[in-house]
Order: sequence, then structure tokens, then C-alpha cells
Amino acid sequence: MSSSGDAIAPLLPGATIGILGSGQLGRMLALAAREMGYRVHVFSPGTDTPAGQVADREFVGEYDDGDAIRAFAKDVDVVTFEFENVSSLATDAAAEVTRVHPAGRVLHTTQHRIREKTFLRDAGIPVPGFREINSLADLRSAADELGIPAVLKTASFGYDGKGQQKITPDDSLERILENLEGAQGIYEAFVDFEKEISIVAARTVGGEFKAFPVFENVHTNHILDVTFSPARITQEVSDKATEIASRVFDALDIVGVTGVEMFVTKDGDVLVNELAPRTHNSGHLTLDGCVTSQFEQQVRAVCGLPLGETALHSPSAMANLLGDVWQNGEPDWSAALRESRIKLHLYGKAEARPGRKMGHLNASAASVDEAIDLVCNARSQLAS
Repeated sequence: MSSSGDAIAPLLPGATIGILGSGQLGRMLALAAREMGYRVHVFSPGTDTPAGQVADREFVGEYDDGDAIRAFAKDVDVVTFEFENVSSLATDAAAEVTRVHPAGRVLHTTQHRIREKTFLRDAGIPVPGFREINSLADLRSAADELGIPAVLKTASFGYDGKGQQKITPDDSLERILENLEGAQGIYEAFVDFEKEISIVAARTVGGEFKAFPVFENVHTNHILDVTFSPARITQEVSDKATEIASRVFDALDIVGVTGVEMFVTKDGDVLVNELAPRTHNSGHLTLDGCVTSQFEQQVRAVCGLPLGETALHSPSAMANLLGDVWQNGEPDWSAALRESRIKLHLYGKAEARPGRKMGHLNASAASVDEAIDLVCNARSQLAS
């Protein structure tokens, strides 16, 4: 399936890319775009932001200010985004003026868990069982139908484990519902998964699709800790995950890069957990580990250029650097970089807070185990 705009001419270097959102993903996207000869404007409520520091222009405004968004969009040739909690009003306003990739309807679907899961289920994409929760009666019914343990999440504005609570047989459903604080919820059946993986892929206006090798992800306190590739899965599971991701892109008619987070069950089944219609934290290892980074691929996709090669140079791993690393003062960068294969990426954030993503380390090696050891050992040197 291809989009309706196949005949639209590609945007060549020299054009201006507009990014809604200006965090670390926008920063790395802007750096990739500028390396390719594009100009970059970013829009967000903040100043001196990670992306703003490296962009040509930093626009300051609120995402629900349609006039400000339209003014921003008039100065660029295409708008994309680096964070999914931008309001649909913003993408609709931008689309009145210029191209927007991925389209605002993609954002509208994926930023609400019930809409997202319903869309995927109806498209035949395998997802865990789920129920919409608006009342205690809904919660009791979901518990009866899908069982306990389970996970209750807020339907909107959740990431890195925020707005999630696990339900066990000992929990009071009344108390669990109170924790939603009146927000709409989604009850998801507990998945006894063996591992978490992600497919980061891209698709063009003309329907060209390319996926990076499968990434295997290890989380700590619901935040991604370490990613590595090749994933420790069979070729059958790898092919299944990539095929599912391709179906997701076609069903939503995605133009750009999207991360598809998945569970692999102990029986080898693959279930889609969540979608992120942007570059993805697990794809950071592509900066040093792959022929084309996910950020260059996003530029290629939204500008209508042919997609780049996605193969790994060699087994690679990434370790997140959270604000906790700064708890005893400035990290010892020299100690971490004594290993010459370590690559350091910092995001330009002024304040380090526990749990805040401040940067990451990448490494490539002869084996995935060695690459993992390299990034984990280097990270351990930072606070020693």
C-alpha cells in the first residue's frame, strides 16, 4: 500500500525541516539533517533545549497555539516530530501550511493507548488482551475476563512506565482505580514474556519499507537500560517481528520512522505492546552500529529520498545514561573512554535528575556479549 502523494517531489538538501518537540531525539535528528545539508527549525515551549542548541532556529510556543504552529510551519518545507505527546491541534495546524510526516492521524491514534490497541486489533495485528476502564464495574469485569495479574495503565500521556500499575491478587481493585485519579484507563492482560524486543523501521511516501535488525531491550524500573543487536532470538521470530512491523506501517500508512515495541512469549509468539511514531530510544545504537542511523533514515523518509542501508557493521550495544550517574558529581568521562571502542553521546541537558535520560554509550564488538560488557563496564566507571 502506498500513500496518496507518490508524485510529490523529494525535498533535497538545502530545504528546511521543522521538528515539533526539541528533546534529545530532536537533537540527534537535527544533527543528522544538518550533516546532510538541510536546515532545521524546532518548536517547543522551552529555550536552550537539546535540539534548539543545534538547530538553525528555535521557535518558542505552546503546542495548542494554532497561530504559532502555522507561523512555524510557513518557514519550513516539511514538519515531523520527535515526541508523541504533541496535540493533534498542532499537527492539524501545521498540515494546513506544509507537509507533515508522519501524518497527524498517526499521532492521534498512537498517543492514546485504547485507540492504538483497538486500531491494531482491528487490523489483525497481535496484541495482548485489553479492556477500556472508566469505572469500578469496568475494572471488575476486566479482571474477571482477562484475569489477574494484569497491568492497568492510563489511556493517555504515559511513557517510561509512567501511569502504569501492576495488579496482583492481593490488590484492592478500589484502591487501584483510585490511583488513576479519574483518568481513563486500559486494562491489559499480563503477558508472560520471555523478552522485550523492538523493530525500528522507516517507510517513504511511495511505500518503500526498511527495518533495522531486531533490537533486544532490557528495562530497569520501566526505563530502557540496555539495548543490543543482534537480538537473542530465532530467525523465525525475527522474521515474524519484522513482518508484523511492516503490516503496522501499511495499516497506519506511516511515513517516517516508528518504533514498534513487542513482547516475545515463551512459546515464540510476538505481540505488539506499543508504538512510538518517531525515532526510538532502542535505536540509538544505530548511530555507531549501523550503516545508516535511525535519524538519517527519518530525514530520508520524510524528505522523500530513498532509504539507507540498515545492516549492522558488527554486533552492537547501547547503555542509557540517566541522571543518577551524576549523583556524586560530574561523571568520570575519561575513565569510561579509556576503552577506545566506547562512543559517548550526551544530550545537552542542563540539569541531571534521577531517571532523566541524559545520554547514552554505544559500542560495537566481535560478539553481542562483548558489546554489552563494553557499554556496561564503561558506564560503571563513570561514578567510581
